[in-house]
Amino acid sequence: MIGHQITYSLIRICTWPFSLMPYPWIRSIGRILGSCAYYLMPTFRKRTWSHLSLASTLNLTTKEMKKIAKGSFQNLMITCLEYAKFAKEKNIGRIAQCKNPEYAASLLSQGKGVIFFCGHQANWEVLFLEGTQRMPGTAIGRPIKNTLLYNWVLSIRTKYGGKIVPPKKALYEGLRALKKGSFLGIVGDQAMPDSGYQSLFMGRKAWTSSAPALLAHRTGACIIVAMTKRTPTGYSITYSDPIYPDPQAPLDQDVDRMMLAALDILEKSICDTPEEWLWQHNRWKQQLPGRIKSPFRHDALCVLLSKDTSLYPSLKTLRNIYPTECFHIFVPKEHQEHLPSIEDAIIHPYAHTPLTTKDYRFKLVFNWTQKNYKRYFPSAFQILSIPKIYKLAKTPQCTLEEALQHALLDQK
Repeated sequence: MIGHQITYSLIRICTWPFSLMPYPWIRSIGRILGSCAYYLMPTFRKRTWSHLSLASTLNLTTKEMKKIAKGSFQNLMITCLEYAKFAKEKNIGRIAQCKNPEYAASLLSQGKGVIFFCGHQANWEVLFLEGTQRMPGTAIGRPIKNTLLYNWVLSIRTKYGGKIVPPKKALYEGLRALKKGSFLGIVGDQAMPDSGYQSLFMGRKAWTSSAPALLAHRTGACIIVAMTKRTPTGYSITYSDPIYPDPQAPLDQDVDRMMLAALDILEKSICDTPEEWLWQHNRWKQQLPGRIKSPFRHDALCVLLSKDTSLYPSLKTLRNIYPTECFHIFVPKEHQEHLPSIEDAIIHPYAHTPLTTKDYRFKLVFNWTQKNYKRYFPSAFQILSIPKIYKLAKTPQCTLEEALQHALLDQK
Protein backbone atom coordinates (compact mmCIF):
# COMPACT_ATOMS: atom_id res chain seq x y z
CA MET A 1 0.00 0.00 0.00
CA ILE A 2 1.19 3.48 -0.84
CA GLY A 3 0.31 4.76 2.64
CA HIS A 4 2.48 2.10 4.25
CA GLN A 5 5.36 2.91 1.90
CA ILE A 6 5.14 6.60 2.76
CA THR A 7 5.00 5.88 6.50
CA TYR A 8 7.94 3.51 6.28
CA SER A 9 10.03 5.97 4.25
CA LEU A 10 9.29 8.85 6.61
CA ILE A 11 10.21 6.78 9.68
CA ARG A 12 13.47 5.61 8.12
CA ILE A 13 14.43 9.13 7.01
CA CYS A 14 13.52 10.73 10.35
CA THR A 15 15.29 8.11 12.44
CA TRP A 16 18.41 7.72 10.28
CA PRO A 17 20.33 10.55 12.06
CA PHE A 18 19.91 8.68 15.36
CA SER A 19 21.85 5.73 13.96
CA LEU A 20 24.91 7.99 13.91
CA MET A 21 24.48 9.48 17.39
CA PRO A 22 25.99 8.16 20.63
CA TYR A 23 23.52 6.57 23.02
CA PRO A 24 23.62 9.44 25.60
CA TRP A 25 22.55 11.89 22.89
CA ILE A 26 19.64 9.65 21.90
CA ARG A 27 18.50 9.46 25.52
CA SER A 28 18.64 13.22 25.97
CA ILE A 29 16.67 13.87 22.79
CA GLY A 30 14.26 11.05 23.68
CA ARG A 31 13.46 12.65 27.03
CA ILE A 32 12.67 15.96 25.35
CA LEU A 33 10.51 14.39 22.65
CA GLY A 34 8.85 12.11 25.20
CA SER A 35 7.87 15.11 27.30
CA CYS A 36 6.39 16.74 24.20
CA ALA A 37 4.45 13.56 23.38
CA TYR A 38 3.08 13.49 26.92
CA TYR A 39 1.41 16.86 26.36
CA LEU A 40 0.55 16.43 22.66
CA MET A 41 -0.98 12.92 22.73
CA PRO A 42 -4.05 13.17 25.00
CA THR A 43 -5.40 9.71 24.15
CA PHE A 44 -2.28 7.93 25.40
CA ARG A 45 -1.88 10.37 28.28
CA LYS A 46 -5.40 9.67 29.53
CA ARG A 47 -4.87 5.91 29.27
CA THR A 48 -1.58 6.18 31.15
CA TRP A 49 -3.14 8.29 33.91
CA SER A 50 -5.97 5.81 34.30
CA HIS A 51 -3.70 2.77 34.44
CA LEU A 52 -1.35 4.32 36.98
CA SER A 53 -4.20 5.59 39.15
CA LEU A 54 -5.83 2.15 39.24
CA ALA A 55 -2.59 0.23 39.91
CA SER A 56 -3.28 -0.45 43.57
CA THR A 57 0.10 -2.07 44.18
CA LEU A 58 1.76 1.29 43.46
CA ASN A 59 -0.63 3.41 45.57
CA LEU A 60 0.48 6.69 44.00
CA THR A 61 -0.40 10.26 44.80
CA THR A 62 -1.53 12.39 41.86
CA LYS A 63 1.85 14.12 41.76
CA GLU A 64 3.72 10.81 41.74
CA MET A 65 1.38 9.41 39.10
CA LYS A 66 1.96 12.30 36.71
CA LYS A 67 5.72 12.16 37.20
CA ILE A 68 5.80 8.45 36.38
CA ALA A 69 3.43 8.98 33.43
CA LYS A 70 5.76 11.54 31.89
CA GLY A 71 8.75 9.29 32.56
CA SER A 72 6.98 6.44 30.77
CA PHE A 73 6.50 8.63 27.68
CA GLN A 74 10.18 9.53 27.78
CA ASN A 75 11.14 5.86 28.08
CA LEU A 76 8.93 4.95 25.12
CA MET A 77 10.41 7.68 22.95
CA ILE A 78 13.97 6.61 23.78
CA THR A 79 13.03 3.05 22.84
CA CYS A 80 11.63 4.20 19.49
CA LEU A 81 14.70 6.28 18.67
CA GLU A 82 17.07 3.43 19.50
CA TYR A 83 15.72 1.15 16.76
CA ALA A 84 17.83 2.92 14.13
CA LYS A 85 20.87 2.71 16.42
CA PHE A 86 20.31 -1.00 17.07
CA ALA A 87 20.11 -1.59 13.30
CA LYS A 88 23.74 -0.39 13.05
CA GLU A 89 24.93 -1.93 16.34
CA LYS A 90 27.43 -4.74 15.78
CA ASN A 91 27.86 -5.73 19.40
CA ILE A 92 24.83 -5.26 21.66
CA GLY A 93 27.00 -6.43 24.55
CA ARG A 94 28.54 -2.96 24.59
CA ILE A 95 25.39 -1.52 26.16
CA ALA A 96 23.43 -4.51 27.50
CA GLN A 97 24.80 -6.99 30.01
CA CYS A 98 23.12 -9.86 31.82
CA LYS A 99 24.05 -10.00 35.52
CA ASN A 100 23.49 -13.73 35.99
CA PRO A 101 23.50 -15.69 32.71
CA GLU A 102 25.17 -18.80 34.12
CA TYR A 103 22.23 -21.04 35.03
CA ALA A 104 20.28 -20.51 31.81
CA ALA A 105 23.47 -20.96 29.77
CA SER A 106 24.24 -24.24 31.54
CA LEU A 107 20.78 -25.62 30.76
CA LEU A 108 21.08 -24.70 27.09
CA SER A 109 24.57 -26.21 26.91
CA GLN A 110 23.00 -29.50 28.06
CA GLY A 111 20.44 -29.32 25.28
CA LYS A 112 17.60 -28.32 27.61
CA GLY A 113 15.23 -25.57 26.53
CA VAL A 114 14.45 -22.49 28.61
CA ILE A 115 11.34 -20.30 28.49
CA PHE A 116 12.13 -16.62 29.08
CA PHE A 117 9.10 -14.67 30.29
CA CYS A 118 9.41 -10.89 30.02
CA GLY A 119 7.53 -7.59 29.71
CA HIS A 120 7.78 -4.17 28.08
CA GLN A 121 10.44 -2.80 30.41
CA ALA A 122 13.05 -0.15 29.52
CA ASN A 123 13.97 -1.04 25.91
CA TRP A 124 12.53 -4.55 25.72
CA GLU A 125 14.32 -5.25 22.41
CA VAL A 126 17.67 -5.66 24.18
CA LEU A 127 16.50 -8.88 25.87
CA PHE A 128 16.29 -10.85 22.65
CA LEU A 129 19.27 -9.14 21.05
CA GLU A 130 21.56 -9.73 24.04
CA GLY A 131 20.25 -13.27 24.47
CA THR A 132 20.65 -14.37 20.83
CA GLN A 133 24.16 -12.95 20.71
CA ARG A 134 25.05 -15.59 23.33
CA MET A 135 22.48 -18.38 22.83
CA PRO A 136 20.20 -19.86 20.14
CA GLY A 137 16.71 -18.48 20.60
CA THR A 138 13.19 -18.00 19.26
CA ALA A 139 10.64 -15.39 20.32
CA ILE A 140 6.95 -14.78 19.74
CA GLY A 141 6.28 -11.50 17.92
CA ARG A 142 2.98 -10.01 16.81
CA PRO A 143 3.21 -8.65 13.22
CA ILE A 144 2.04 -5.14 12.42
CA LYS A 145 0.01 -4.15 9.36
CA ASN A 146 2.82 -2.17 7.73
CA THR A 147 4.83 -5.03 6.23
CA LEU A 148 7.75 -2.83 5.20
CA LEU A 149 8.12 -1.42 8.70
CA TYR A 150 7.70 -4.82 10.34
CA ASN A 151 10.34 -6.40 8.07
CA TRP A 152 12.77 -3.68 9.13
CA VAL A 153 12.04 -4.36 12.80
CA LEU A 154 12.45 -8.11 12.14
CA SER A 155 15.85 -7.51 10.54
CA ILE A 156 16.93 -5.78 13.76
CA ARG A 157 15.55 -8.45 16.08
CA THR A 158 17.06 -11.35 14.14
CA LYS A 159 20.47 -9.82 13.36
CA TYR A 160 22.26 -12.22 15.74
CA GLY A 161 20.56 -15.34 14.43
CA GLY A 162 17.38 -15.38 16.49
CA LYS A 163 14.02 -16.37 15.05
CA ILE A 164 10.69 -14.53 15.40
CA VAL A 165 7.43 -16.45 14.94
CA PRO A 166 3.83 -15.11 14.93
CA PRO A 167 1.44 -15.89 17.83
CA LYS A 168 -0.64 -18.31 15.74
CA LYS A 169 2.43 -20.56 15.49
CA ALA A 170 3.53 -20.01 19.09
CA LEU A 171 2.80 -23.48 20.47
CA TYR A 172 4.17 -25.42 17.49
CA GLU A 173 7.31 -23.31 17.05
CA GLY A 174 7.74 -23.04 20.82
CA LEU A 175 7.77 -26.82 21.23
CA ARG A 176 10.15 -27.13 18.33
CA ALA A 177 12.58 -24.58 19.76
CA LEU A 178 12.54 -26.10 23.25
CA LYS A 179 13.10 -29.62 21.92
CA LYS A 180 16.11 -28.33 19.98
CA GLY A 181 17.60 -26.94 23.18
CA SER A 182 16.99 -23.27 22.34
CA PHE A 183 15.39 -20.64 24.49
CA LEU A 184 11.89 -19.37 23.81
CA GLY A 185 11.09 -15.73 24.58
CA ILE A 186 7.51 -14.74 25.39
CA VAL A 187 6.34 -11.23 26.23
CA GLY A 188 3.78 -11.83 28.96
CA ASP A 189 2.35 -8.40 29.77
CA GLN A 190 0.07 -8.00 26.76
CA ALA A 191 -3.71 -8.00 27.10
CA MET A 192 -5.26 -11.12 25.55
CA PRO A 193 -9.01 -11.30 26.37
CA ASP A 194 -9.31 -14.38 24.14
CA SER A 195 -6.65 -16.31 26.08
CA GLY A 196 -8.98 -17.82 28.65
CA TYR A 197 -6.53 -17.12 31.48
CA GLN A 198 -7.15 -14.25 33.90
CA SER A 199 -5.29 -13.16 37.03
CA LEU A 200 -4.54 -10.05 39.04
CA PHE A 201 -1.80 -7.77 37.74
CA MET A 202 -1.05 -4.57 39.64
CA GLY A 203 -4.14 -5.36 41.70
CA ARG A 204 -6.45 -5.48 38.65
CA LYS A 205 -7.98 -8.26 36.58
CA ALA A 206 -5.93 -8.85 33.45
CA TRP A 207 -6.06 -11.42 30.66
CA THR A 208 -2.76 -13.09 29.81
CA SER A 209 -1.61 -15.92 27.57
CA SER A 210 -0.87 -19.03 29.60
CA ALA A 211 1.37 -20.37 26.80
CA PRO A 212 4.60 -20.13 28.88
CA ALA A 213 3.21 -22.40 31.59
CA LEU A 214 1.51 -24.76 29.12
CA LEU A 215 4.77 -25.22 27.25
CA ALA A 216 6.72 -25.68 30.47
CA HIS A 217 4.32 -28.34 31.73
CA ARG A 218 4.39 -30.18 28.42
CA THR A 219 8.17 -30.11 27.87
CA GLY A 220 9.58 -29.97 31.40
CA ALA A 221 11.43 -26.75 30.57
CA CYS A 222 11.68 -24.12 33.28
CA ILE A 223 10.37 -20.56 33.11
CA ILE A 224 12.85 -17.78 33.86
CA VAL A 225 11.59 -14.20 34.16
CA ALA A 226 13.93 -11.81 32.34
CA MET A 227 13.90 -8.22 33.62
CA THR A 228 15.48 -5.13 32.08
CA LYS A 229 16.44 -1.80 33.61
CA ARG A 230 18.22 1.25 32.27
CA THR A 231 21.65 2.07 33.66
CA PRO A 232 23.68 5.27 33.18
CA THR A 233 25.61 3.62 30.35
CA GLY A 234 23.13 1.13 28.89
CA TYR A 235 20.93 -1.70 30.12
CA SER A 236 21.08 -4.28 32.87
CA ILE A 237 19.36 -7.65 32.44
CA THR A 238 18.55 -9.92 35.38
CA TYR A 239 17.21 -13.47 35.29
CA SER A 240 14.95 -14.75 38.05
CA ASP A 241 15.30 -18.12 39.74
CA PRO A 242 13.81 -20.86 37.55
CA ILE A 243 10.17 -21.85 37.91
CA TYR A 244 9.88 -25.57 37.21
CA PRO A 245 6.71 -27.47 36.28
CA ASP A 246 5.36 -30.24 38.46
CA PRO A 247 4.54 -33.15 36.13
CA GLN A 248 2.51 -34.85 38.85
CA ALA A 249 0.17 -31.88 39.37
CA PRO A 250 -3.07 -31.43 37.37
CA LEU A 251 -2.51 -29.28 34.29
CA ASP A 252 -4.78 -26.36 35.28
CA GLN A 253 -3.35 -26.22 38.80
CA ASP A 254 0.26 -26.34 37.61
CA VAL A 255 -0.31 -23.72 34.89
CA ASP A 256 -1.92 -21.37 37.40
CA ARG A 257 0.93 -21.81 39.90
CA MET A 258 3.64 -21.09 37.34
CA MET A 259 1.82 -18.15 35.76
CA LEU A 260 1.14 -16.50 39.12
CA ALA A 261 4.78 -16.95 40.15
CA ALA A 262 6.09 -15.47 36.88
CA LEU A 263 3.64 -12.56 36.89
CA ASP A 264 4.45 -11.77 40.52
CA ILE A 265 8.18 -11.53 39.75
CA LEU A 266 7.53 -9.32 36.72
CA GLU A 267 5.12 -7.09 38.65
CA LYS A 268 7.62 -6.50 41.47
CA SER A 269 10.28 -5.59 38.93
CA ILE A 270 7.95 -3.09 37.25
CA CYS A 271 7.14 -1.55 40.64
CA ASP A 272 10.88 -0.95 41.21
CA THR A 273 11.08 1.32 38.13
CA PRO A 274 7.49 2.00 37.01
CA GLU A 275 8.52 4.86 34.72
CA GLU A 276 10.31 2.30 32.51
CA TRP A 277 7.19 0.25 31.75
CA LEU A 278 4.78 0.69 28.83
CA TRP A 279 1.76 2.14 30.66
CA GLN A 280 0.35 3.41 27.35
CA HIS A 281 -0.52 -0.16 26.34
CA ASN A 282 -4.12 -1.19 27.10
CA ARG A 283 -2.98 -3.95 29.46
CA TRP A 284 -6.31 -4.38 31.25
CA LYS A 285 -8.73 -4.43 28.33
CA GLN A 286 -11.49 -6.94 28.94
CA GLN A 287 -13.20 -7.43 25.58
CA LEU A 288 -12.25 -8.02 21.97
CA PRO A 289 -13.64 -5.94 19.10
CA GLY A 290 -17.06 -6.93 17.77
CA ARG A 291 -19.34 -6.70 20.80
CA ILE A 292 -19.08 -3.18 22.20
CA LYS A 293 -18.70 -0.20 19.89
CA SER A 294 -15.13 1.03 19.81
CA PRO A 295 -15.66 4.46 21.48
CA PHE A 296 -17.20 2.76 24.51
CA ARG A 297 -14.88 -0.26 24.82
CA HIS A 298 -13.06 0.69 28.00
CA ASP A 299 -11.88 -1.26 31.03
CA ALA A 300 -12.53 1.27 33.83
CA LEU A 301 -15.90 2.94 34.20
CA CYS A 302 -18.04 4.62 36.83
CA VAL A 303 -21.68 5.62 37.21
CA LEU A 304 -22.82 8.79 38.98
CA LEU A 305 -26.33 8.34 40.35
CA SER A 306 -28.79 10.95 41.52
CA LYS A 307 -31.71 10.47 43.93
CA ASP A 308 -33.88 9.17 41.08
CA THR A 309 -34.06 5.51 42.12
CA SER A 310 -36.05 4.58 39.01
CA LEU A 311 -32.74 4.57 37.14
CA TYR A 312 -31.05 2.10 39.48
CA PRO A 313 -32.34 -1.16 37.88
CA SER A 314 -30.56 -0.19 34.64
CA LEU A 315 -27.26 -0.82 36.40
CA LYS A 316 -27.82 -4.54 35.86
CA THR A 317 -28.00 -4.01 32.12
CA LEU A 318 -24.85 -1.94 32.25
CA ARG A 319 -23.07 -4.68 34.20
CA ASN A 320 -24.18 -7.27 31.66
CA ILE A 321 -22.66 -5.16 28.90
CA TYR A 322 -19.43 -4.79 30.92
CA PRO A 323 -19.27 -8.10 32.83
CA THR A 324 -15.63 -8.02 33.99
CA GLU A 325 -14.63 -4.36 33.71
CA CYS A 326 -13.61 -2.23 36.69
CA PHE A 327 -17.01 -0.89 37.82
CA HIS A 328 -17.57 1.92 40.38
CA ILE A 329 -20.93 3.34 41.44
CA PHE A 330 -21.38 6.70 43.20
CA VAL A 331 -24.76 6.77 44.94
CA PRO A 332 -26.50 9.13 47.43
CA LYS A 333 -25.98 7.67 50.88
CA GLU A 334 -29.66 7.76 51.79
CA HIS A 335 -30.57 5.70 48.70
CA GLN A 336 -27.81 3.13 48.86
CA GLU A 337 -30.22 0.40 49.98
CA HIS A 338 -32.16 0.79 46.71
CA LEU A 339 -29.21 -0.37 44.61
CA PRO A 340 -29.63 -3.76 42.95
CA SER A 341 -26.95 -6.35 43.61
CA ILE A 342 -24.15 -5.72 41.12
CA GLU A 343 -21.37 -8.29 41.04
CA ASP A 344 -17.86 -6.97 41.81
CA ALA A 345 -19.02 -3.34 41.78
CA ILE A 346 -17.34 -0.88 44.15
CA ILE A 347 -19.92 1.35 45.83
CA HIS A 348 -19.15 4.95 46.85
CA PRO A 349 -21.96 6.43 49.01
CA TYR A 350 -21.93 10.24 49.09
CA ALA A 351 -23.70 12.83 51.19
CA HIS A 352 -23.89 15.97 49.04
CA THR A 353 -21.73 15.55 45.94
CA PRO A 354 -20.09 12.47 44.41
CA LEU A 355 -16.75 14.19 43.79
CA THR A 356 -14.85 17.11 45.24
CA THR A 357 -11.45 16.46 43.60
CA LYS A 358 -10.27 15.17 40.23
CA ASP A 359 -10.42 11.42 39.74
CA TYR A 360 -7.97 10.02 37.18
CA ARG A 361 -9.12 6.39 37.30
CA PHE A 362 -12.00 6.22 34.86
CA LYS A 363 -11.98 6.11 31.06
CA LEU A 364 -15.77 5.93 30.68
CA VAL A 365 -18.24 7.84 32.87
CA PHE A 366 -22.03 7.48 32.99
CA ASN A 367 -23.28 10.69 34.53
CA TRP A 368 -26.93 10.08 35.46
CA THR A 369 -27.23 13.24 37.51
CA GLN A 370 -28.33 16.71 36.41
CA LYS A 371 -24.94 18.31 37.06
CA ASN A 372 -21.82 18.62 34.92
CA TYR A 373 -18.84 16.79 36.44
CA LYS A 374 -16.62 16.76 33.37
CA ARG A 375 -13.78 18.67 35.04
CA TYR A 376 -13.49 15.94 37.67
CA PHE A 377 -12.64 13.22 35.13
CA PRO A 378 -9.48 14.23 33.22
CA SER A 379 -8.88 10.64 32.03
CA ALA A 380 -12.38 10.10 30.63
CA PHE A 381 -12.71 9.38 26.92
CA GLN A 382 -16.51 9.57 27.08
CA ILE A 383 -19.00 11.02 29.57
CA LEU A 384 -22.50 9.76 28.83
CA SER A 385 -25.57 11.46 30.20
CA ILE A 386 -29.01 9.89 29.81
CA PRO A 387 -30.01 12.28 26.96
CA LYS A 388 -26.77 11.42 25.17
CA ILE A 389 -27.42 7.69 25.58
CA TYR A 390 -30.86 8.09 23.97
CA LYS A 391 -29.36 10.18 21.19
CA LEU A 392 -26.76 7.50 20.48
CA ALA A 393 -29.42 4.79 20.62
CA LYS A 394 -31.57 6.60 18.02
CA THR A 395 -34.64 5.00 19.60
CA PRO A 396 -36.32 7.63 21.80
CA GLN A 397 -39.39 5.50 22.56
CA CYS A 398 -37.70 2.80 24.61
CA THR A 399 -36.57 2.00 28.15
CA LEU A 400 -33.17 3.05 29.45
CA GLU A 401 -32.10 -0.61 29.43
CA GLU A 402 -32.91 -0.86 25.72
CA ALA A 403 -31.26 2.49 25.01
CA LEU A 404 -28.04 1.32 26.67
CA GLN A 405 -27.94 -1.77 24.50
CA HIS A 406 -28.61 0.16 21.29
CA ALA A 407 -26.10 2.88 22.16
CA LEU A 408 -23.22 0.71 23.36
CA LEU A 409 -23.45 -2.66 21.65
CA ASP A 410 -22.38 -3.29 18.07
CA GLN A 411 -25.60 -4.41 16.37
CA LYS A 412 -23.97 -5.50 13.10
